Amino acid sequence: MFAVTKDDIITLPNPHLRQKSKRIFEISDETRALIADMIDAAVDWEHSRPHEISAALAAVQVDKLERVIIVRSDFDDKDNEAFTALINPEIVKYEGEQTYDYEGCLSVSNIYGYVPRYSKVRVKALSIDGEEIRFKADGFLARVLQHEIDHTHGIVFIDHIKNDEDSFFTLDEKGELQPLDYYEHVKDNHILWD
Repeated sequence: MFAVTKDDIITLPNPHLRQKSKRIFEISDETRALIADMIDAAVDWEHSRPHEISAALAAVQVDKLERVIIVRSDFDDKDNEAFTALINPEIVKYEGEQTYDYEGCLSVSNIYGYVPRYSKVRVKALSIDGEEIRFKADGFLARVLQHEIDHTHGIVFIDHIKNDEDSFFTLDEKGELQPLDYYEHVKDNHILWD
């Protein structure tokens, strides 16, 4: 068995990122192995990026069209590499107001966006043990959950800002966000939209 690494994370224009993932009806050994592979890939990616953390990952990002996401247990501690798996996650209610913040994605190379998301969500999912869990999330966690659950529906964060020319950025060598020229790098970029 080979370890899954950052190189197994698919990026646009891979068409699987635009497909809906399948619901899981039985949490099998294969499901648990997928979750372990996702964690390995997320951590390996993070080790190669000095200015970023792997906040979360969806199964489609390791090219498995199954409704599984992993979310980092502690966003503030890069040394804590624990993740929580959510199987068949759904947002059952959007709450609060729409707020804007910066987002990146392991499957969208070198592009970041200033993306609107609801400030609070209610989520239901299955745990790795098959138990239904329901919880409320706000702030950064709510944003991360919306981003990852979008992946299970074939939606990528850039889809929310496609026509907003002031919402696209890239990271410089110091880890600072710099605006991208929309017409040169974004608007007709076949990698992003085809």
